[in-house]
Amino acid sequence: MLEFLNPTIAWDALNDFLNAGGFVLRAIMVVTFFMWALIVERMMYWSGAHSGVAKRAQRAWAARSDHQSWYAHAVREKLISEAMLEASRFNNVIRALVAVTPLLGLLGTVTGMVQVFDVMAVTGSSNARLMAAGISKATIPTMAGLVASLSGLIFINTFDRNVQKASHRISDDLLIG
Repeated sequence: MLEFLNPTIAWDALNDFLNAGGFVLRAIMVVTFFMWALIVERMMYWSGAHSGVAKRAQRAWAARSDHQSWYAHAVREKLISEAMLEASRFNNVIRALVAVTPLLGLLGTVTGMVQVFDVMAVTGSSNARLMAAGISKATIPTMAGLVASLSGLIFINTFDRNVQKASHRISDDLLIG
């Protein structure tokens, strides 16, 4: 009943899945792991480190005696900008990886269909058993690319919302006056 918890069986199942999807599925896996590593880093940032960045900007602003001059306004904008750069770090990389994964899935579709047509050309027939491997290499990477993209899309939208909220909050905290 709990065979899937056996590491050997799980490893064999993963290898079977990756072999059914071809080399493109392996590329999608690597890109997805990298994307998720960045997502986990951003989740850790938002769960704790951002408050320290915001407090550091507030302390730097509070330590200034001048809040009215043109230079003070420039320092305020610099503090806000630095905090927002830190808050949005890796967002563009994650966004790019979200865009790349469905394109890799499409590449898998094309390579799988080329394999199907190759089988049809070599055998001279449309034998379903012979074409099954090509169909599998065409559909599995497409599905994997879309699933990876959707999972990243959810988080990148959340991170973008967090950056906007944090920008407004820090701007309000660094009042001029």
